[in-house]
Amino acid sequence: MKKVAVIGGGPAGMLAAAMAAERGHSATLFEKNEKLGKKLFITGKGRCNITNAVETEEFFKNIPRNPKFLYSALYGYTNTDVVALLKQMGVPTKTERGGRVFPASDKSSDVIRAFSTYMKQVGVDVRLNAVVDSVTRTADGTFQLTVHGQNLRFDVLILATGGVSYPSTGSTGDGYRFAQALGHTVTEIRPALIPFETEEEWPKTLSGLSLRNVTLRAYGAKGRLAFEELGEMLFTHFGVSGPLVLSASSFLIGDPAGARLSIDLKPGLSPEELDHRLLRDFEGNIRRQFINSLDALLPQRMIPIIVAQSGIAPETPVHQITREQRQRLVLALKALPLTVKQALPVEQAIITRGGIAVKEINPSTMESKLVPGLYFAGEMIDVDACTGGYNLQIACSTGALAGRSVN
Repeated sequence: MKKVAVIGGGPAGMLAAAMAAERGHSATLFEKNEKLGKKLFITGKGRCNITNAVETEEFFKNIPRNPKFLYSALYGYTNTDVVALLKQMGVPTKTERGGRVFPASDKSSDVIRAFSTYMKQVGVDVRLNAVVDSVTRTADGTFQLTVHGQNLRFDVLILATGGVSYPSTGSTGDGYRFAQALGHTVTEIRPALIPFETEEEWPKTLSGLSLRNVTLRAYGAKGRLAFEELGEMLFTHFGVSGPLVLSASSFLIGDPAGARLSIDLKPGLSPEELDHRLLRDFEGNIRRQFINSLDALLPQRMIPIIVAQSGIAPETPVHQITREQRQRLVLALKALPLTVKQALPVEQAIITRGGIAVKEINPSTMESKLVPGLYFAGEMIDVDACTGGYNLQIACSTGALAGRSVN
């Protein structure tokens, strides 16, 4: 039996501690907050999109950064394993659009309670309000944790402290500092799953408007297509957000400033089909002005934007609109352009991109290649995925693998 310290009371840390304890080790979890799962509590707008129901092989298509590193973790502890654990702990789940899995109660607190119950059942010593000030490696190969001025010794250390997004929940980069003190490399920290501020001002006039069933394309360096997906997005007081934008942010490598976005408002229609649709709509509005002829085609608030993009004078009689003008209107509807001014700060990101370099971690165990007995789990590792429950599954899978690998 080994004495195992786990720093971090999120899903990765809770599962790591529980798995280690279940295998007969003495596991102590240190959480700096007054309660467990503080960031987990606010995920999915408080509903907690805990995983995604897609086949495991599909997960890797939704992990733009270092997906191969996660093969052992994701196949070793799958989405069905997470769902089964929650059910065992009295928390049934449901699957919604896009394979997103939520607790049936729509309460993230139930997921936290399930993980807490699991830890209690297997004998994890949970210490709340326990701020770890420093971590050192001793001469005999053990780890010394300084907690509130007290030095504690452990045979094994699992770091699961999260990234630097939502620092109010306790994710303040402590784990990066501990890892660097132990000789590890931390790659550049950037925001991921982050909304964009746009160069254009018009999105601000649509703040609060949500678009469904649109296709968003994002073009990165040298104009290359980096992302294309059908789904939902949202206009905000600073630019754009919503699931499509958040996912696009994960595929734009480096600084997204200057990246081009293109919104296809009618992805179900080819340009030719859309032109025919416009002709039919115009025939029904033959005596009206152009700006009053698009009610059946667009949300009311979007009409002035599309009219401006088309270059057609708003008061133009519909019967005077030329074929060339219609083509400009089709282009505005099929490829509404936006330019990224900047991503919001990392503190406002859903997750953190960057972290402990994966080349320094054994992917089969999550153990450090540099420091025996040191393990990593969750968001602090340099991996990140799209929105939809994938990141929480990565946290659960890497946490489970780290805890199971302690021997």
